[in-house]
Amino acid sequence: MTTIDPAPRALALLGLGDMGAALGHAWLDAGHPLTVWNRTAGKARPLAAKGATVAPTAADAVAAADLVVVCLLDDASVDQVLAGTDISGKDLVNLTTGTPGEARARAAWAAERGARLLDGGIMAVPPMIGVPDSGAYVFYSGPKEVFEAHRETLAVPAGAVHVGEDAGMAALHDVALLSAMLGMMSGMAHAYALFRREKTPPARLAGPLADWVAGMAASYARELAEHLECGDYTRDVTSNLAMMVRANATLLRTAEEQGVGTELLEPYMRLMERRLAEGHAAEGTAGVVDLLLR
Repeated sequence: MTTIDPAPRALALLGLGDMGAALGHAWLDAGHPLTVWNRTAGKARPLAAKGATVAPTAADAVAAADLVVVCLLDDASVDQVLAGTDISGKDLVNLTTGTPGEARARAAWAAERGARLLDGGIMAVPPMIGVPDSGAYVFYSGPKEVFEAHRETLAVPAGAVHVGEDAGMAALHDVALLSAMLGMMSGMAHAYALFRREKTPPARLAGPLADWVAGMAASYARELAEHLECGDYTRDVTSNLAMMVRANATLLRTAEEQGVGTELLEPYMRLMERRLAEGHAAEGTAGVVDLLLR
């Protein structure tokens, strides 16, 4: 993170929203020659003040470096911005948030035009970029040799983790972790709602809640992986499905007493009940994963 490349590589950056700008500042601070382009040219001024070259068009930016980083709104924006540019011979790093399918299609699109593509999933918010020990990192997928060729440059703004040759793997990792985060956030929202009408300040719940979720998440993630890998969903289970479904009734009654809706809990509870009804009382919750497959 924010390491100084012994021979800082020149690169081009297309897209200067909050994340793109943060990336640009990190590379400039590390001494990398940087050419930037943004549809709204005014957003390039802070980077230009640090020494970045501002290209008048996206095509000019692409022509300025062999390593081209794209950080735009969506996949359609990538199409629009790169239309008419010559990416032949370029290494294209797409840090635009998208789906695994979009990443695979973009890799094929780049190959047809003589370019090599790495897709990336940024696991950070802009204030974490370029900050030592912030925990920021980026998942990359695509040709390993391309990743290795640019590893030092890519590791400047945030840690760089290669997760596979399949171009869709970075997006899949990104979305999987964000999906887990969404579930965590929904659970926390319900927890705070239970206390909302009490005199207990929310800050008093924050510590125990954070410690509980962190501790449970680490052990549960590993337990779930072990069950899914071995196929025996009853191995070393301490709280079985039958026990948890019974306990869910207490959660629902408490929510009713506190005047709190159960919209965030019920979808998962229904899946647990369905798995139990299918005769899997001794399992943990790994079977719920299989119920989600279509």
